[in-house]
Amino acid sequence: MRLSLDPRRDGSQLVGGRGRQAPVTEAPAPDRDHVVAASETVTLVLGEDSPLPESAADVEDLVRLLRGHIAQLGARTAPDVPALLRAQQLCSDSIPEGYVSSRVHLVRLAEATQELTAYVERGDPGPISGESGWCWPGPTVNVLRGAVFALALAGLVFAASVPRT
Repeated sequence: MRLSLDPRRDGSQLVGGRGRQAPVTEAPAPDRDHVVAASETVTLVLGEDSPLPESAADVEDLVRLLRGHIAQLGARTAPDVPALLRAQQLCSDSIPEGYVSSRVHLVRLAEATQELTAYVERGDPGPISGESGWCWPGPTVNVLRGAVFALALAGLVFAASVPRT
């Protein structure tokens, strides 16, 4: 099945399972995770089964989407992160003329978005917030299991040590 990237065409794709139609280049819903949306757009460009965009308008639409994802992800990272700086540099460049050079620019922008997405997913500095401070990490599942086992064992030892009357 071939997906249309051009919202100006008559055939738009079905979105969701309710039969509602919307173009691929429609902005993601506000409650949707930016990392997931960016990953889907990157997969649309870099996926093995994804075809090259057919027209210059398709390239422009995908570049616009990737620039939007970089802006959204950039707000969640520190300003001096190399992945963000590289992505912003590619965003500031205009789309080159020509079939091959425009597709190469699109692929580089998608790779930079993928790198920034991976950085945000790892949570290296995390979102920038006014409150900076250190906090204790939460206990892992194995620590909780060990604590429950130790309490159960202590209860068993205590019950066995009580004299019977």
